[in-house]
Amino acid sequence: MFKKLTVLLGVAVAMGLNPALAAETKKVDVLLIGGGIMSSTLGVWLNELEPGWSMEMVERLDGVAEESSNGWNNAGTGHSALAELNYTPENKDGQVEIPKAIEINEAFQISRQFWSWQVKNGVLKNPRSFINSTPHMSFVWGDDNIKFLKKRYEALKASPLFAGMQYSEDPEQIKQWVPLMMEGRDPKQKIAATWSPIGTDVNFGEITRQFVAHLQKQPNFDLKLSSEVQDITRNEDGSWRVSYKNLKDGTKTETDAKFLFIGAGGGALHLLQKSGIAEAKEYAGFPVGGSFLVTDNPSIAEQHLAKAYGKASVGAPPMSVPHLDTRVLDGKRVILFGPFATFSTKFLKEGSYLDLLTTTTTHNIWPMTKVGVREYPLVEYLAGQLMLSDDDRMAALKEYFPNAKKEDWRLWQAGQRVQIIKRDEEKGGVLKLGTEIVASKDGSIAGLLGASPGASTAAPIMLNVLEKIFKDKVATPEWQTRLKEIVPSYGTQLNGSPDRVYQEWSYTSQVLQLTPPPVIGQGATAAPQAPAAAKPAAPRESNAAQDMAL
Repeated sequence: MFKKLTVLLGVAVAMGLNPALAAETKKVDVLLIGGGIMSSTLGVWLNELEPGWSMEMVERLDGVAEESSNGWNNAGTGHSALAELNYTPENKDGQVEIPKAIEINEAFQISRQFWSWQVKNGVLKNPRSFINSTPHMSFVWGDDNIKFLKKRYEALKASPLFAGMQYSEDPEQIKQWVPLMMEGRDPKQKIAATWSPIGTDVNFGEITRQFVAHLQKQPNFDLKLSSEVQDITRNEDGSWRVSYKNLKDGTKTETDAKFLFIGAGGGALHLLQKSGIAEAKEYAGFPVGGSFLVTDNPSIAEQHLAKAYGKASVGAPPMSVPHLDTRVLDGKRVILFGPFATFSTKFLKEGSYLDLLTTTTTHNIWPMTKVGVREYPLVEYLAGQLMLSDDDRMAALKEYFPNAKKEDWRLWQAGQRVQIIKRDEEKGGVLKLGTEIVASKDGSIAGLLGASPGASTAAPIMLNVLEKIFKDKVATPEWQTRLKEIVPSYGTQLNGSPDRVYQEWSYTSQVLQLTPPPVIGQGATAAPQAPAAAKPAAPRESNAAQDMAL
């Protein structure tokens, strides 16, 4: 018997076959490609709703949360539109539009509830390890910017989701909020700021690691690290065969999945294209990276507790919105300032320089060309960013922190982001901000493309995946009951219910050990509604590469 087996293996090797593939292909209900915040969040959702389903996660790197989800590769902002000025554009009539801000804020409330449930059930440990109260602040100077910020504040006051926000043009008041930003500032400079005490700093890498650690305790979950997907093919029964190679020992494996989710960040577009689904042909990607100045000097870091977002300079695209951020990383407080745009043809920080080329096809080259011509100012902006010197970056920092000293700061390269370029019948192609779920018509495969607000709204985005892919199950009483248990506000537009907003804020702030919620005035009910409850921020057309808030 042993002799026959040896002969068979010898024949397999001679034919160029990997003996490991001679075994029966593994079959799972769900296969997750990518070990980041999106795949891990979906894995936790499905484990809650269908604990009997088998799952496998395949990650190319040696650990999970090593790419965009890594705390050092993003700004860690709990994006809820409290400070991000690009979520509240000014229309041609001079009015500040807030529906997008409301939509993003609603989505973040779902994330807070989802994380709270995980803390209560022991999936997430010690809230302070992954989320910390950090005031969110908009900070501007100059008459036009001050006028805009005041109009924005007045518009947002109508929504209960923005209760507690304060506005000031008084340097002494602003100094109480952010003393570091006021020391050494010209007293004649006109400035204004909004201040929201309920903002958060989030370590998405830590959430991811804790989610995956929990999933690994389940008998039906398998994690494959250092494993790169090489091919995705459709089986006759409608399932998907994923072939991947272990980068350590070269062994090759195949797994068949009833449902395949591609949450591979910058690698998602290439893998969606490999699948051959028609829906993937509508998209192209444009990579943009970002770098930050960082200080971990305790005497500086302890003087600043805020995420202070500014306004893009005149002529610069929205992606350049600068911010001076308090972060809690590796157990200590640091400050990041940026981003400064960088460019690489890689779609991942640990990717290939051929990523841009290999995802360019006959289907998406025209949309890319049209966008490239229309967005030429972006090319000029990127060129200018790439030419910045150390002194130029310090000069930008000093606009926010006048007394900054070069010796206290170092430059850090953050993660790569891939901006969506989508075919458009009228314009040929358009750039979009936000995230977009790309799914096949039969719901057997889905992937996520796009960037900010990204990780902050992973829970509602993955809830949206459930609603698209498992529509029939979402409609069942069992799933409905469970969804509302995990996310109490599921199906409710919080913006229209001040009492419900306060109720959910109180609940989540207590569980997550966050700043108690502000009192919500009864008049805060008239804000324009977001498009729908429990939905992630949909991509929108942009004249920039992406929101580099990362």
